[in-house]
Amino acid sequence: QIETMGRSVYLHYKELLGEKVEMPEDSYKGEYIKDIARDLVSKYGSKYSGDRFKICPQTPEPVKEIAEFAKSILLNHIRKDLEDFDVTFNNWFSENGLYEKHLVDKVIDELRKKGVVFEQDGATWFKTTDFGDDKDRVLEKAGGDKTYFASDAAYHLDKIKRGFDIIINIWGADHHGYEARIRAIFRALGYDDKKMLEIIFIQLVSLLRNGVNVPMGKREGEFVTLRQVLDEVGRDACRFFFLMRKSDAHLEFDLELAKKQAPENPVFYVQYAYARICSIIKHAKENNIEIPSSKDVDLSLLNQDEELTIIKTLVSFPDVIETCAVSLEPHKLTFYLQELAGIFHPYYNKNRVISPDNIPLSKARLFLCNAVKTVIQNGLSILKVSAPDV
Repeated sequence: QIETMGRSVYLHYKELLGEKVEMPEDSYKGEYIKDIARDLVSKYGSKYSGDRFKICPQTPEPVKEIAEFAKSILLNHIRKDLEDFDVTFNNWFSENGLYEKHLVDKVIDELRKKGVVFEQDGATWFKTTDFGDDKDRVLEKAGGDKTYFASDAAYHLDKIKRGFDIIINIWGADHHGYEARIRAIFRALGYDDKKMLEIIFIQLVSLLRNGVNVPMGKREGEFVTLRQVLDEVGRDACRFFFLMRKSDAHLEFDLELAKKQAPENPVFYVQYAYARICSIIKHAKENNIEIPSSKDVDLSLLNQDEELTIIKTLVSFPDVIETCAVSLEPHKLTFYLQELAGIFHPYYNKNRVISPDNIPLSKARLFLCNAVKTVIQNGLSILKVSAPDV
């Protein structure tokens, strides 16, 4: 993977310098690999060119260096994209750190002391079948190289040692088969995986444009990045759309729909409800009607079915937030906000909020509208989606 990327960049680099190369079938394709190769030429010129750096079965040092160069560039892009997406990581963890601190050897030693490790065919195995897995897993290959599973075991044990009482892993749907072996690590080391380990599986996202699939092919290196989606539809729509589905449900993300300023666009529909109420409050002030306090308003005047439905929906907001937090399902908040906006818009279209000839009713309805505004603003804030007032 990392070596394959290094080789792929290296070959494109040689090609840019005028050398004739043949790209292996397993090489990484895509314009981003070529971009990294161009950066390599720009920074190092012909440093890695020539016959002295031929590709061979044993990874040559230049390929390792180029792989690290490529990894650094891609990681910087990822950091910037996540920053613009408003996702913050308190700690970035490198697999290399596990080896530098000898944590992989330590977790294997701990498992060996527990009597759940055995040697076979020159390799070191973990008896994962003793803890619910369908077969035993290799921790160290016959040649001495540690497996990714060994690194994962060390990583999870390190998090436990650092004092975390619950570990949440977010994995792609194609990693279901990996769950049993990770849970086996917890059980073998004497930890309750049911209490300490939460695994959330997420489905892939299908990108559409006006209902038609956007063609992508991993083999050809054709894919759409988060950066491209952000640049096209904006952060608000991007975040809201990704949060509209349960993690294990398939999401169809229509790029054109996400850009529309129309009721069928969910994020626009919710934001428009907020903006409408801001306009109502402004209109009220122009008529010398301020938002009343709960002591200065007669809420019994809010007796229409629509008004009572809005009130009941507002009252459920704290429960929705608690449910989202406990179940780790933020999509329930996007559902709630869409429901609230869906109740408010018809009410607004049917009823006049500010009536100078009926100040008590105007104040009651203004109080209600302001409550809706507050809840929408708080809900969007939790989702890190803006609440524009126009």
